[in-house]
Amino acid sequence: MGRLGCSRTTRCTARHAEGFRSARRSLLPICAAVILAVAGAPSAEAQPTDYPSRLIQVYVPFAGGSASDVITRILLNRMATSLGQTFVVDNRPRAGGNIGTAAAAHAAPDGYTLLMSTSGPLAANKSLFRDLGYDPLKDLAPIGLFAVLPNVVVINSKLPPKSLRELIGYAKTHPKELNYGTVGVGSSQHLAGAYFEQLTGTELTHVSYRNITNYTPDFLSGQVPLGFQLLPNVIGLIRSGDARALAVASSKRMTALPGIPTAAEAGLPDYESSAWLALLAPANTNKAVIDKLYAAVVDAMNDPKVRTLFVEQGAEPLVLGPEELRNFMASESAKWAAIIRKIGIEPM
Repeated sequence: MGRLGCSRTTRCTARHAEGFRSARRSLLPICAAVILAVAGAPSAEAQPTDYPSRLIQVYVPFAGGSASDVITRILLNRMATSLGQTFVVDNRPRAGGNIGTAAAAHAAPDGYTLLMSTSGPLAANKSLFRDLGYDPLKDLAPIGLFAVLPNVVVINSKLPPKSLRELIGYAKTHPKELNYGTVGVGSSQHLAGAYFEQLTGTELTHVSYRNITNYTPDFLSGQVPLGFQLLPNVIGLIRSGDARALAVASSKRMTALPGIPTAAEAGLPDYESSAWLALLAPANTNKAVIDKLYAAVVDAMNDPKVRTLFVEQGAEPLVLGPEELRNFMASESAKWAAIIRKIGIEPM
């Protein structure tokens, strides 16, 4: 009797177990679908209505204290007020700005990793490097251009030239003896120097620095006495009298240097070269996030204090929206590609 009872119980248990296994198998696809749906759902922090809910990292592909770094921090400080969130700058200099720009281009498109980059990594470098590791127009989402910095021709005050014409004459009688410093191949300073050589028929020697602060002592010592620099990099030298500004490579005089002639006024027509600064995000960043960031850029650039600080740093305030910036990047790439081919710089 006990054996029969045990047999029935075993058969019932087996049937219940098989039923449980069958039910579990039928539930597996449903559970998997629920898990995938939850995993694929955007997190609360990614929702544009909640953006930004935490600090925002901004890659700057140049050294701290450089012109682009200083001006970017002025912008971001004001944007932080509009957005109610902190910006953290991550300086990643090297390779003419390509390393930091590539890092940002391949970051998650969640609005919490942005990029401030310039005319080199976003335009000219396409013709200077065989492989950037990113495509400026495909891998980045433009937010807005916010500043233009004309290059300023400066020379150590101990050298004889006191005008641009005198500098050209001096360079022709001292071929390859005048060293000019830049923050790297493809930077606006480098292209300004190379373009100057092309237009004047002079031969200069390019000296590249990883950090612009290393350029200053060499300029003062006379080892690298020439520059086609952005004003923030040399404004202290000009004010102290150690550097002599000879001309501005723009169509009009700079607000911060009203007494310095344009290159055309100084006798070198068509010599125009400038850096421009823009804020971007990784491609596929939500458009609502882009629009919110651009609105913060506009708010900042409408602030008289920001515009004054820009001018003090040698930057001319200028705002272009996302689509305008995309078109501008494409036109700048074409412009510098033609100049680089004419100069004869081989891609690295």
